[in-house]
Amino acid sequence: QVQFVESGGGLVQPGGSLRLSCAASSSIFRIYAMAWYRQAPGKQRELVAGISGGGRTNYADSVEGRFTISRDNAKNTVYLQMNSLIREDTAVYYCNRLVLVPGALWGQGTQVTVSS
Repeated sequence: QVQFVESGGGLVQPGGSLRLSCAASSSIFRIYAMAWYRQAPGKQRELVAGISGGGRTNYADSVEGRFTISRDNAKNTVYLQMNSLIREDTAVYYCNRLVLVPGALWGQGTQVTVSS
């Protein structure tokens, strides 16, 4: 299976920005529709944004207009640009395939904390 390594999280004030990166272990990643997910304390993991192999994107209502997902297939990497961050964006962020397969592997994620 392709493995994913997330990075770029941190502590940011409300209204700030962060850019997350997700590196895939294999170039087969290029044919996958990919997504960013997040899990806040005490909540289930939720889909944040998705991108097809050809670059078509979709977003959760809660982040529409603030977050931008993109991909660089030459680098086997998916990005999540997060602007106008709010406290409710605090979570561990993960990347994975948009269509999850049974037994899908998850990386360690990257922590995003929005706080003043």
